[in-house]
Amino acid sequence: MSNWKPKRFWKTAHVAEMDGSWAVLLDERELRTPAKAPLRLKTQRLAEAVAAEWDAQSETVDPNLMPVTRSANAAIDKLSEQRNEVIALLAAYGETDLLCYRAATPQELRDRQAMQWDPVIEWAEQRFSVLIQVGVGVMHVPQPAETVANLAQPMNEFCDFSLAAFHDLVGISGSIMIALAVVEGFISPEKGWELSRLDESWQEEKWGADEEARALSDSKKNDFLKAMEIFLLANS
Repeated sequence: MSNWKPKRFWKTAHVAEMDGSWAVLLDERELRTPAKAPLRLKTQRLAEAVAAEWDAQSETVDPNLMPVTRSANAAIDKLSEQRNEVIALLAAYGETDLLCYRAATPQELRDRQAMQWDPVIEWAEQRFSVLIQVGVGVMHVPQPAETVANLAQPMNEFCDFSLAAFHDLVGISGSIMIALAVVEGFISPEKGWELSRLDESWQEEKWGADEEARALSDSKKNDFLKAMEIFLLANS
C-alpha cells in the first residue's frame, strides 16, 4: 500500500470565483485540502497554477509534481492555525543568518564572501534600519533584538499563501536576508540561490562535485525558484 497513488477521476481542472476568492474544480467537484478545507486561493493566477498541476496528472496523482498545490495546502491547513509560530520560526533565522558567518580561511573564500554577501547586508541595513553583526567561524554571533524584529516585520504583511512560499525561500537558502532581497527585487531569484551556495560552489571549484551532490543541489534550486514563483502568483 505504500506505493499506492490515487487514480485520476476527473476530465478537466478549472477555476471559478467563489465568495471573493478562487476555487479549483475537478470537473464540478471543488478541490479540498488534506484537512478537508475548501481550497480557496487568493488570486486567479495562483488558482490557475494549481489547476494546471491537476490537469497535468496522468492516470495516477503524484504529489511530488504539484508544488503549488502543496504550498497552497500548507497555507490553508497549517498557516491559518500556526501563523504566529511560523513567523517566529522564520524570525529566528535573523539570529543565525548564513550571511553573517564568514570563513576564517582561505583568504580567497573570505574575499568572495565579502564581495558577494556584503551588498545584501548593506541593503538590509538600509532597508530595515538595522545593524547586522558579522563574525568569523561557527561561533554564534548575537544580533540586536531590534535587528531580528525589523527583519521579521515584513512577514506580518504577507498573506498566508505568500508566507508559505517565503517559508520555503528562507528554509532552503538558510538566510532571511536573501529571501527578503529576492521578494523585494533587490536581487534575482537566481542570484539569491547562487549566494546561498557560495561556499559549496567554491568547494566544487577546488575539489569537484559528485553526481549525487549536484543532483541534490539542482533539486533544491528548482524548489527555491518555484517558491519565488508561488510568492509572485500569490501577489498578482
